[in-house]
Amino acid sequence: MVFGLHFETLVHTNPTQELLIAFLMFAYLLAVVFGTKFTYESMMKHNFDKGVAVYYNRKIIHILGAGVITLLFPICFTALTIPATLVLLLVLIIYLPHRTNRLLYWFQVPENAYEVNFAIAWGIVIAFSWFFLGDPIYGVIPALFMAFGDAVTGLVRNAVFKRRTKHWIGNLAMLFVCLPIGWFYAGTAGLVAAVVASIAEHFEYKPIDDNILITLTSFVTLLILRGALTVRAG
Repeated sequence: MVFGLHFETLVHTNPTQELLIAFLMFAYLLAVVFGTKFTYESMMKHNFDKGVAVYYNRKIIHILGAGVITLLFPICFTALTIPATLVLLLVLIIYLPHRTNRLLYWFQVPENAYEVNFAIAWGIVIAFSWFFLGDPIYGVIPALFMAFGDAVTGLVRNAVFKRRTKHWIGNLAMLFVCLPIGWFYAGTAGLVAAVVASIAEHFEYKPIDDNILITLTSFVTLLILRGALTVRAG
């Protein structure tokens, strides 16, 4: 794995098939997003606090939406052009409700657009890894930390405190989820990146939120520990 410009990662081996896969993935993702409207209504009927219901839904989308899609990216696609377009379209779809003040109320809130940050960070780290390293996996790892690890923080904290908080119990839960992910994909370097990501999640400096910090810190950690910044010779 060498740092450089990998233009070959822009050309798909089977664009027709991969475009169909992208369409199915996008339809699945939208089904997850709009499906959480029903979980929101169910939670409200059971007297959940609105903020708690919204927060739970975000984590459901993290796991069933982003998590599943991230696992499939390096398996289903041979290049980044189609999935990158998919991510850009998703960012537009979830940003426009903020822009037009017509929020998808069951998972969006007026005080922040962190779900947009999630999608942007998710897309950028995978695209960067694919194009500049020739391999998407070093973007997939931080994306999985966000999708599964960060989701668990919210589920645990919501269950314990019934509100959005940055208590360390969530970070501990995240660590237990991220460690096996890191080990499976990158060995010891992945373990270290998992620890770094789990700590980084605890902090946010508006407008920089934990999604950006998790992605950036774990990605940089992987690059340093795996020597991915070796300059291509010749």
